[in-house]
Amino acid sequence: MVRLTPIGQKSANGFGIYDLHGNVWEWTEDCYHDSYNGAPTNGSAWTSGGDCRRRVLRGGSWYFILRNLRAANRNGLTSTYRSNRFGFRVAQTF
Repeated sequence: MVRLTPIGQKSANGFGIYDLHGNVWEWTEDCYHDSYNGAPTNGSAWTSGGDCRRRVLRGGSWYFILRNLRAANRNGLTSTYRSNRFGFRVAQTF
């Protein structure tokens, strides 16, 4: 049976982030680029260059095979595209 999992069931990763993989693809602020050449190295969003009509989705979802459930798995779609396989993570900068 394929389904979403309850949040908070696993330990946080090294960055203190929970439930990163497996539920839904997560929208990011990043513009889509064909490679990581020139990407910011400080963790900030990559909002220049590339194709900013497309935003990056990361992580994979419950719908996909397990080998695709990883942070390095990414896709670029227009931000108006909707699916029950896509979501987002609310974050706050301090």
